[in-house]
Amino acid sequence: MSHGLLPYTVEVVPDADGLTSRAGLPLVLETMRALGLPRVIREQVRVRERQSGYTEVAKIEALVLLLAAGGDCLDDIAVLQGDGGLGRLLGRRFPSADTLRHFLYACHDEQLIAQAQAQRPPDRVAYIPAENAALQGLGRVTTALVHQVAAQGRSTTATLDHDATIQESHKREALPHYNGGRGYQPTAVYWVEQDLVVADEYRDGNVGAGMETLPLIRRAFASLPFTVTTYAFRADTACYDERTLQWLADPARPGGPRGRIGFTVGADMTAQLHAVCAAVPEARWALFEERPDETVHCAEVEFTPGDWPKLAEPLRYVALRIRQKQGQLFASRADTKYLALVSNRWELPPAALLRWHWQKAGTIELVHDITKNELGAAVPPCGRFGANAAWYRLSLLTYNVLSALKSLALPPALSTARPKRLRFTLFTLAGRLVTHARQLVLRVSAAAERLAGLIAARARLALVAQALPAG
Repeated sequence: MSHGLLPYTVEVVPDADGLTSRAGLPLVLETMRALGLPRVIREQVRVRERQSGYTEVAKIEALVLLLAAGGDCLDDIAVLQGDGGLGRLLGRRFPSADTLRHFLYACHDEQLIAQAQAQRPPDRVAYIPAENAALQGLGRVTTALVHQVAAQGRSTTATLDHDATIQESHKREALPHYNGGRGYQPTAVYWVEQDLVVADEYRDGNVGAGMETLPLIRRAFASLPFTVTTYAFRADTACYDERTLQWLADPARPGGPRGRIGFTVGADMTAQLHAVCAAVPEARWALFEERPDETVHCAEVEFTPGDWPKLAEPLRYVALRIRQKQGQLFASRADTKYLALVSNRWELPPAALLRWHWQKAGTIELVHDITKNELGAAVPPCGRFGANAAWYRLSLLTYNVLSALKSLALPPALSTARPKRLRFTLFTLAGRLVTHARQLVLRVSAAAERLAGLIAARARLALVAQALPAG
């Protein structure tokens, strides 16, 4: 025996379907089915040219399982294909990587890209292509999931957080982004109270986060269930656009819910706004927080953006003054920096409003972190824009499925678990498959079941499925 090796040998046996190293992974598929997603997929996503072969349901389920299991490229499906016991539990074989790749290709349309290029203004380089029917269908699957999960508790409040992120890519088709690299810059909108992504829009890297933000925001609010009666919205300076602000502030807004949307949006620090902030008397600045190298104060400032309608509700501006300690300077060579946000929420003191706005860092920004680092969203699969958009949307759908699994079926100890924790604790359980009285039985150790709660989770999902409408 070589030094350093444990006292056993490895023996390779013929492939068998009596064992699996992923006994908990079928919960992901069972969550999708308990929420009625197969029916929605059949109705909304149609790309097959022939009736033979894998259905759209089988392909989307396989992609979600792949991402949930930790795969970050299509070729990783071979790992799941190699788990014969998993295939037996699922009652199917996994599609090949090529089959899944062609499904993603069906979400791409060169004509829509050419149309977007032709319709852009002469002075603009960037454009946002329309989505084809298959990609739109995937979006409706997400909306259906959101409605089904929200129906479990009849949610009445929706705080939507908006943010863009960068996907680095070295594909030839990837375009330069503002950080100096190349890639894509998708945007997502997240429902805080439900831990669900409600809408997304895929963009090339050269499309600024502030370009045409309102269509996605409208779509996000339109995706909410009718039970929601209280609305809120948070975003960074990408949404500091007069058209977007007017829509948010208008209780009779076109294409959106009636009534108030309480919002905060980061304000562009224009020369005019900077001058207003700098002119605030010292006595009006209130201490916000002391940092190791900075002192931060906040104050109300009077400012009106652009051609703000005279009859519209006035907006509230809250400024931050950040001063370096001990003679340090910012990159601008000044020792003082100003930030500001705009809001229609007058009921909160300035400090409370700022803290409410900054909670966004632990919501949508965390979603970007999880989807990119744990659910495959950081790696666009190819150079086709629509295929990459579908992959990103499927990553967000996987996030939502795992969120639903946690809220509807898993024990409280796993309610905030990230995907890597779910894999370690639940998805990668070892199991033995046997047949007893013509019934397939999955055997897991008592110790593993105590940690994972697999039996109880399946029972809870069965109750959710029973509540689905017939058909």
